[in-house]
Amino acid sequence: MAINQSLNTIIPVIDISGYLAGDLPRTAEIANELNAACCAPGFFQIVGHDIPPELRTRLFDKVTQFYDLPITKKSALSRSLSVNGARGYEAVGAVTLEGDFVDQKEGFMIGPENPPGRFLQGPNLWPEERDCPGFRSTMEEYFASVRSLSVKMFRLLALSLHLDEYCFDAFVNSRDSISMCRAHRYPRGTIESAKHFRGTGAHTDFGAMTLLLQDDIGGLEVFHRPSSTWHPVPYVQDAYIVNIGDMMEQWTNGRYMSTLHRVITPISNKDRYSVVLFNEGLLDQVIECIPTCIEPGETPLYGPTTVEAHLRNRYGHTYEEAERN
Repeated sequence: MAINQSLNTIIPVIDISGYLAGDLPRTAEIANELNAACCAPGFFQIVGHDIPPELRTRLFDKVTQFYDLPITKKSALSRSLSVNGARGYEAVGAVTLEGDFVDQKEGFMIGPENPPGRFLQGPNLWPEERDCPGFRSTMEEYFASVRSLSVKMFRLLALSLHLDEYCFDAFVNSRDSISMCRAHRYPRGTIESAKHFRGTGAHTDFGAMTLLLQDDIGGLEVFHRPSSTWHPVPYVQDAYIVNIGDMMEQWTNGRYMSTLHRVITPISNKDRYSVVLFNEGLLDQVIECIPTCIEPGETPLYGPTTVEAHLRNRYGHTYEEAERN
């Protein structure tokens, strides 16, 4: 689906149903389509996945109900109260991703229900059932479903790199893998306020691969490097937006692109909602260039690091900027 054909800025829509059905010839085609999309622009949309419409509709209904709670109820679940700051509610202004633009969004983050552990691990925080009936059960059901979809997408990603289909399984499908699901509300704005605020400031994603479910309000924009211009990612019914993150760019020696993107303040009579899944993998995983991603005569563009070191650096910078503002 073209955003702007004259700039060759194209966000492909890829049907993955053939892979899920075990169609080997179609799977090879999907892997090739995925390879092209990951090389440029680093963003694509998938349809033909296995997450049912009823669950996605119910999810947005429950997320809307949660954000309609009084601020006192939401603030009682502040991520500052969670173990390692890894779970809970973020008020507007808690995050800064782009210079002086403090993000104008609310967030609520969950992960696997773990006892207190290492970085980004620990128990979730939940509203009382009487305050938001069905919120927890729906979020947990959705989290399990979208995390499973992300594992399948990593298998397709492996095939797109001509690697063993299951080579990323230990990384993203382990009990100890770091995975996070964030539900966001972007309060509606005006043409004037949109000049001064961002829903989410311009950034690249920290991890390896992101799956985003958005409503039909719009606002997500992708940066086109050759022309230094921003272009909207169109809403496609039933689709997930998938993008490559910084860790995968490093892993592939820059072959797969982690692309700058942002969310502008919605100019609408409704708030914007989205739910995003980050499956960041094992904290001790070393991220260093995949040998097959180095052409003869090339050298690695990035030194080795671990998932934990990389994420600590990025998270620390993001929240320190918010506190300074």
